[in-house]
Amino acid sequence: MFSIDLTSRVPIYEQICNKITDLVLNGTLSENQQLPSVRSFAKDSGVNPNTVAKAYQELERNGIIYSVPGRGSFIAKQKMEEIRNAALRDFDNVTVSAFDKGIPPNELKERIDKLHSDYGKGK
Repeated sequence: MFSIDLTSRVPIYEQICNKITDLVLNGTLSENQQLPSVRSFAKDSGVNPNTVAKAYQELERNGIIYSVPGRGSFIAKQKMEEIRNAALRDFDNVTVSAFDKGIPPNELKERIDKLHSDYGKGK
C-alpha cells in the first residue's frame, strides 16, 4: 500500500494514520473500499500487528474508517470538507510557528514550492 519510514521520529502508527488519511483525501482510497487486514498489512509492511491495529483504531476513532466484525475495515463516508479544513488549520498553525521563529514568508513559499515539486515526482 505504501512504505513506512522506520527512521522517522513520527511514530509508526501515526505514519499509517497520516498516509491512509492522505490517500482518502487525494481520492486514491474511496468510500467503502476495504483496507488490508491487520495481519496482512503488518506482514506486507514489516510492522508489528499491534501497531497496525492501533492505527486502525485511531482511524476509526477519527471517522476515517469503520470496522465490520468478521469482515474487516473499510473507508468511511467522509466529511471531506472537515478533513480539508483540519489539514489547513494544521498548516496555519505550523506557518504561524515558523513566523514566530523568524522564518520569512518568502523562505516558506520557496519551501512549499519545493515540497510541491518533490511531491509530484514521488519523493
